[in-house]
Amino acid sequence: MKVTVIGTGYVGLTTGVTLAYLGHEVTCVDLDIGKIDRLNDGVLPIFEPGLGELMAESRDRLAFTTSYLDSVLEADVIFFAVGTPAGPDGSPNLSYLLAAVENTTRYLSGKEKPTVLVNKSTVPVGTADQIAGMIDEAGLGDKVSVASNPEFLSQSKAVYDTLYPDRIVVGGDDSSVAVLTDLYSSIISQSFKAPDHTPRPAGLTHVPLIRVDRRSAELAKYAANAFLSMKISFINEIANVCDRVGADVTNVARIIGTDPRIGSSFLRAGIGYGGSCFPKDTKALQYIADTNGYEFKLLSAVIEVNNEQKYRVIEKLREHVYPIYGEKIAVLGLTFKPGTDDLREAPSIPIINALIDEGAEVFVHDPVALEKARPLLPAKVRLRSNLEEVLKNAGAALLVTEWPEYVNLEPDYLRSVMRRPLLIDGRNALGESRRAGLEYDGIGLGNPNRDQQTGRRSHVS
Repeated sequence: MKVTVIGTGYVGLTTGVTLAYLGHEVTCVDLDIGKIDRLNDGVLPIFEPGLGELMAESRDRLAFTTSYLDSVLEADVIFFAVGTPAGPDGSPNLSYLLAAVENTTRYLSGKEKPTVLVNKSTVPVGTADQIAGMIDEAGLGDKVSVASNPEFLSQSKAVYDTLYPDRIVVGGDDSSVAVLTDLYSSIISQSFKAPDHTPRPAGLTHVPLIRVDRRSAELAKYAANAFLSMKISFINEIANVCDRVGADVTNVARIIGTDPRIGSSFLRAGIGYGGSCFPKDTKALQYIADTNGYEFKLLSAVIEVNNEQKYRVIEKLREHVYPIYGEKIAVLGLTFKPGTDDLREAPSIPIINALIDEGAEVFVHDPVALEKARPLLPAKVRLRSNLEEVLKNAGAALLVTEWPEYVNLEPDYLRSVMRRPLLIDGRNALGESRRAGLEYDGIGLGNPNRDQQTGRRSHVS
């Protein structure tokens, strides 16, 4: 099929590249001339494992342009994958999406063959109906159908999630569902040759396609992210209780995670969720509920817990080092998770700002995001590409992102370079062997030096 993807962010670029890999002719459209020029030169605008290799393998079926005219006229399917950023009240900003729809409809009137417009952007319930209304107003209802096809990608494994999804959700009428079933047929049947860098999981032979109405498809994306966010906030609340009663949250999570009704995923305590999806989508769902007259109390609590959780590492640090003023503190990691360069809603930013506010001398390392972070942080923060320079003579280190280079640090090395080998692990990422010989504290690990009645440490080293 001939496919156009409008928007070259995480979702749009991953969708376009993987569909080209599967044999479709794909044109990706973006109004950012610089980004399109870089993509035509083979340079990715994002850090996403496996995507560059897949793009190189699919280059003969993949085009990048700023022109709607060149891409829309011959397309069988047109995907919208543009940003819907949250406003101050949590409401999604649909201006970019609706502008993309308007630009597209200008070039559809002269087409002979039918076209399916597919929204992959995360949007409020009823947006696909609004797009269908725009199509009808333009007199294109007999040629153009509209579908909702939400994505369920995780950054740092977007290629894997696209090729081997748990499910494909399509909201639309018979004609649009038939076209998308055909488009995704090789994923549904898992009949494509798996790329060497992203092998197929053992035993996967079929991916279900779930057909629903457009409104249910739109709400399902918000519901999925809200539920996963709830699991993270729940286990973080349990972790905070564990710190006060001397229990170990990793043991608690392991026990409850074996219950198939609960499951083990997203039960890792730490400093909370971040990124482009969970914070935005939970706020958007809260806004949708509010504007429709419903107080979503559980979701409000999920958001509140997450907003506060990131500061647990600062509280932990104060228990060991007080005052923080004048101390050299090493911050390990900037991105909201390893495997991506995304800093949107990353806990590292408010953590670093809090350290600066308390007068700490802050040195920061991240393997991929230093330059992206520079304009987001106070000028006095020292961003360094050399990890040893960040750790040297530090009075404490905060592990904020569990990049492998931090998780695999040897205790002997930390003791040799740091002034005080104190590690506050905001992700509970270090195993027992890596903690040996360090002053170590994590989230919800039941610190034995904490007074169980007051919740405070009985002594400060």
